[in-house]
Amino acid sequence: MKLHFAKMHGLGNDFMVLDALEAGIRLSEARVRELADRRTGIGFDQLLLLEAPKSGSFHANYRIFNADGGEVEQCGNGVRCVARYLANHGVVKDGEVRLGTLAGPVQAELRKDGLVRANMGVPRLEPAEIPFIAAARAMQYELDVDGRTVEIGAVSMGNPHAILDVPDVDSAPVTELGPRIEHHPRFPKRANVGFASWQGRKSMRLRVWERGTGETLACGTGACAAVVWGRLLGWLDEEVQVELRGGRLVVSWRGEGGPVWMTGPAVTVYEGQVEL
Repeated sequence: MKLHFAKMHGLGNDFMVLDALEAGIRLSEARVRELADRRTGIGFDQLLLLEAPKSGSFHANYRIFNADGGEVEQCGNGVRCVARYLANHGVVKDGEVRLGTLAGPVQAELRKDGLVRANMGVPRLEPAEIPFIAAARAMQYELDVDGRTVEIGAVSMGNPHAILDVPDVDSAPVTELGPRIEHHPRFPKRANVGFASWQGRKSMRLRVWERGTGETLACGTGACAAVVWGRLLGWLDEEVQVELRGGRLVVSWRGEGGPVWMTGPAVTVYEGQVEL
């Protein structure tokens, strides 16, 4: 079976958007890893599988697979790319996109300036909902990492995130601490790990080690989680510019009980067909 796909990226966080809206398929972890190979496959951080909507209120359902083949719940840069793909292919005509995901419904808006604004939902802060093993909710948690104690924030944006406050993201121990915290036993479903440096109340810099992928040039849910944590600590204003290695996202959050909104680009690199 041949299926249409698009290679897309959001700030360098790159995807294979696989169009199975009219053809039900099953992807094994091994097949995803083959497609993710940057020398012998398509190459990507995540594969985004579009499926027929499971509700009449959605334009599509989409599933997210990391480069290691594992399925995950949510992807912020992926939401924007899926929204752009559906608009480019005539599935969405009014600029409002409604998607179903493992993390729940997601809404996106295609703006006239070419950017995509996405409602990433209400962040989850209770440890059991992240999930993160802790006796009670706290602003910061102490985590033992191979005998070294680090302080983290823990937030779910539909997927689990740990956030560390670092003085300089360029010298942050991303490749050292990232995989250790990703696989830490207190994160039962593993974690994405953000290294954040605050640049005043309206901006921050961020690097993210993504579970199942490694460091990426950008992580949309990671940016949202870091802003939520910074807001809870009283360090950030409602709207924040987040500088990642691949570029800039704008994230806004009014506070507890409200959704996080994220705005950024979604770019098509090329399209093609793949035999599955």
